[in-house]
Amino acid sequence: MSQGTLFIVSAPSGAGKTSLVRELIESLDGIQVSVSHTTRAKREGEVDGVNYHFTHVADFEAMIERGEFFEYAKVFDNYYGTSRRAAQTVLDAGQDVILEIDWQGAQQVREQIPSAVSIFILPPSRSELERRLSNRGTDEHAVIARRMRDAVSEMSHFDEYDYLVINDDFTTALQALQSLVISRRLTREAMQARHAPLLDALLSQAPSVE
Repeated sequence: MSQGTLFIVSAPSGAGKTSLVRELIESLDGIQVSVSHTTRAKREGEVDGVNYHFTHVADFEAMIERGEFFEYAKVFDNYYGTSRRAAQTVLDAGQDVILEIDWQGAQQVREQIPSAVSIFILPPSRSELERRLSNRGTDEHAVIARRMRDAVSEMSHFDEYDYLVINDDFTTALQALQSLVISRRLTREAMQARHAPLLDALLSQAPSVE
């Protein structure tokens, strides 16, 4: 069976990553987002195993000790991490997996899985990014300014990624992501693993005609 591909998708807040990835997995078969583990409390409307695997701190730290995470980080006193076993199970079944993680998590994953395909999503301009970040209309200027600083810091790592997608027009950006996934599935190695019986049949010697 063909091994699936691990895709890393990163972006600054406001670039539209979550919406693009959601549409990507709805438009293509055989690809899914890895569900992260977290120790933060479940919010209203969230479902365990769908939004996150909600985990007690002690259990999460035990998983760290056992080396069970591709990557993990502690953000505002809460842990977030990607289970290696969960992602690998899906990959071994021939399905593609998307990790929606920041540049630090991406570095950790690339060290373990050099074959992972990494994609960075960028906004079309600073002004458009600021507009998207302030679109809620209720946040103070200082909050928006902090978000912009965080976004610029995240974007400074774009050159660590294999591919860049600029989300100016949503449909165009989605088509670019779809093309990246499909082109990876069409590599010789992937096709050879997926269609070995067909290739053997095509290359077999035809019976001689008497």
